[in-house]
Amino acid sequence: MNLRSLSALLLALLVPLCAFAEDERVAYTCDNNSRIDISFSADLSGRPQAALHFADQAVVLPQVPAASGALYRSGDIRLATKGDDAIFEDGKGNLRRCSRGNTAPVMPQAAARPAAASSFIDITGTVSYLARIALPPNAILKIRIQSGQRTLADQRYELNGAQVPIPFSATVDRDLMGKKARATVSARIEAGGKLLFASAKPAPAIQNGQPVPVDIVLKPAPRVTAR
Repeated sequence: MNLRSLSALLLALLVPLCAFAEDERVAYTCDNNSRIDISFSADLSGRPQAALHFADQAVVLPQVPAASGALYRSGDIRLATKGDDAIFEDGKGNLRRCSRGNTAPVMPQAAARPAAASSFIDITGTVSYLARIALPPNAILKIRIQSGQRTLADQRYELNGAQVPIPFSATVDRDLMGKKARATVSARIEAGGKLLFASAKPAPAIQNGQPVPVDIVLKPAPRVTAR
């Protein structure tokens, strides 16, 4: 094999390697003719995430449970995907409907309202306890939101020295709750694998079909049953 042939072979082998040097970006074109490049990957713990690439920055959204398709959320910024379609909320009251590729989706007038995003609701609240004991620096708060026996969300917060009351927030898909729209929240605080505090029973998070703030007062570990 001559030098020219060898160089051509090496070049052919390098092209696919370069393609995988970073996460593949998928182009989406939105109904306002803007474009969003999105890459899908996983964080260090294996949790799926989506990165939205703009001109000079990228926003990373962890995946949260959804009844259908996939939902990625960080704060008030949300991305819902299903097939080749995506709905993007920028956290400032703006919503874009997007499609994979270079052609913007054609939306009928009846779709002007953000119906697709309305099924996602936020469950918020605080966790505290009455004992006059400071939490150790390695304490971890775990939040579980359930509808009957179905787990809607599991949240883990490394407190890094934070003390009660501790706020929490989770996005869940209303469609996962069924027709009765029931959801409860339970919480526990651990440190070094040892249970310190836990909720005695789950607290309701939905009233009259709407989410309400949940204030959970935990009990010391000896007075609750570890899960």
